[in-house]
Amino acid sequence: MKYQNRITIDPEICHGKPCIRGMRWPVEVLLDLSASGMSVEEIIEDHPELEKEDFLAVFEFAKLAISGKSIKEVA
Repeated sequence: MKYQNRITIDPEICHGKPCIRGMRWPVEVLLDLSASGMSVEEIIEDHPELEKEDFLAVFEFAKLAISGKSIKEVA
C-alpha cells in the first residue's frame, strides 16, 4: 500500500479504529466528511492538521478493505 504509513491502528486511539497518522481522525470520519459533499480542500481548510495525502491513503485503504482483504493485511 503506497500510503500505509498514514493509516495506523492503535488500541489506545479511537478504540483501535484505523486512523490517520496516530491522530484521533478515524478513516470512517474522513470518508463521512467526503461523502457529505465537502471537498478535500474544504476539509483541510477547516482542519489544517490533515493533508491531501491523508485522504489519498483513506481512499486507498477503503478500496482495499472492500476488496476482501483483512484489515490487518490492509493496515
